[in-house]
Amino acid sequence: MSTGTGSLAQPSKNSQYLKYFLDKFMALAGLLILCTLLTIRTPNFLTVDNLFNVARQISINGVVAVGMTIVIVTSGIDLSVGSVLALAACVMGLLMVKGVGIPLAVLAGLAVGGLAGAVNGLMITKLKITPFIATLGMMSVARGLALVMTDGQPVDALPEAFTNVAGNIGRVPIPLIIMLLVAAAGAAVLNQTRLGRYAFALGSNEEAVRLSGVNVDGYKLAIYSLSGLLAGGAGMVLAARLGSAQPTGGGLMELDAIAAAVIGGASLMGGRGTIFGTLVGVTIIGVLRNGLVLLDVSAFWQQLVIGVVIILAVAVDQVRQRT
Repeated sequence: MSTGTGSLAQPSKNSQYLKYFLDKFMALAGLLILCTLLTIRTPNFLTVDNLFNVARQISINGVVAVGMTIVIVTSGIDLSVGSVLALAACVMGLLMVKGVGIPLAVLAGLAVGGLAGAVNGLMITKLKITPFIATLGMMSVARGLALVMTDGQPVDALPEAFTNVAGNIGRVPIPLIIMLLVAAAGAAVLNQTRLGRYAFALGSNEEAVRLSGVNVDGYKLAIYSLSGLLAGGAGMVLAARLGSAQPTGGGLMELDAIAAAVIGGASLMGGRGTIFGTLVGVTIIGVLRNGLVLLDVSAFWQQLVIGVVIILAVAVDQVRQRT
């Protein structure tokens, strides 16, 4: 009898070990394997200059992905972040070229991002529109506004004092420092504040949270506003890096941010996710793109490979759900 019981219990224990491994180490192990393979294939990968180049490239997606992770933890989605990024950058850029001071222009850009996120939150909570549809609509609205106000042209001639934000401190890119500070703040919000605790609770069982008397709509509004604010902040960093505000900037940024969060262990069903895991996911995407360029892989194949990685990440998420 004891043998039979043990044999029945063993699959359950194995599934727990598999779930623990997938949750904690899968993304990090994937990153280490990817870096090892690229180091073997190309001597240019594991150099200080190239690694800092990767760090600079992932910084924009990293900032956006922090907000996306918190949204996904609630079982929501924000498809508007790329367009909101472009709109916020264009508002800031137009104000700067018209002589408005840098601090005020940056604050205006951040406010536009936060406002767009708040509108998303209001559509979801008050109009009861699903997050997918609400943020899909905002994606089109924000992109259209950016194109209309700039007549589809980049906003050039941004002040040098602003574009220096995309420079270095020593050899360390400032955008990397900004991403790490945002990630640290995001981790603190998710793990140490009431907003973070309710984000996990909403993703696990929203109705139970609502019945317990929590202001669910208020917390959702705050979370989507935060996502928009961080998208706006990423727009500031991207504009500084390019030296101009691009109304077409941030294209497909929402897909990269979602992929980074899922690769890093967040569940599209909600209730699970970490900022550290998302940073690992962001790094995997950045390293993969960089490695494909170093290997002289066609841009068309690069897009295909990234798509396959996203599909595999979602498949792993489904495995986690079943174990």
